[in-house]
Amino acid sequence: MVEWLINGLGVAGLWLAVECCLHRQTAESLEEASLIPFADDPEVARRVELATGKKVNAVAAQVRKPGWGRCQM
Repeated sequence: MVEWLINGLGVAGLWLAVECCLHRQTAESLEEASLIPFADDPEVARRVELATGKKVNAVAAQVRKPGWGRCQM
C-alpha cells in the first residue's frame, strides 16, 4: 500500500513539474520548438517544410574557414 502511495506521489510530482514548465507556452511556441532539430540543416529543413507545410526557420550551414580542416599529426 505504501508503494502505491509513493508511486502516486511520484507521478503527481512529475505531472506538476511538467505543468509548471509548460504553463506559459502557447501552441505556436511549442510547434516552433518541435521544428528546432531541423533548423541547422537547410536541406532537411526544406524537406520537412514540404512534408508538413510548416515553416522551419533554418540557419545557414557554417562554412569551414581555411586552415580549420583536419589536423594531421
